[in-house]
Amino acid sequence: MTDDEILAEFRAADALLQGHFLLSSGRHSEYYLQCARVLMDTARAGRLAVALAAKLPRDLRQAIDLVVSPAMGGVIIGHEMGRALGKPAIFVERPTGTFELRRGFSIDPGARVLMVEDVVTTGLSSREAMEAVRAAGGEVIAEAALVDRSAGGVDLGVPFYPLVAINFPTYAADDLPPELAGTEAVKPGSRSVAA
Repeated sequence: MTDDEILAEFRAADALLQGHFLLSSGRHSEYYLQCARVLMDTARAGRLAVALAAKLPRDLRQAIDLVVSPAMGGVIIGHEMGRALGKPAIFVERPTGTFELRRGFSIDPGARVLMVEDVVTTGLSSREAMEAVRAAGGEVIAEAALVDRSAGGVDLGVPFYPLVAINFPTYAADDLPPELAGTEAVKPGSRSVAA
């Protein structure tokens, strides 16, 4: 899929929003990609996962033992990536604020894990989820995501394969442009703001 085809999928799902948004990273933006909306159509979610899986080098695809994603945003695309790769898919969640395995999930010692996210902005969720995988005995060998919002600046410590890079500007709360400063921010994300 080309970048235009990928963005067309977001537009078709009314998942590319414009306004004033408070991102889960704590930064503000005029644009928000609601991946939950683009993934609610199962055929679309499958197409996007197949396209994302195709971005991974062949040797990496063959090395993966398990797909892990952070709840909530990564669960659907993580599951679809597992399907596209023919690998089991589980997720980590934060019942008390720190990612952990639950629901009887486990990771075999030394299992090679592909971390899968919906959107990466600062990489905070990814790094926290990777730490949970390591604590459970797995080795994160790469990360894949639908969208890289980091403007190419994120360092996850492993190779990173986004389906598309979208570089909408983001702003600190004390550095908002006038068009955002005069409006109230909406928080559409799935977790509280990072400290």
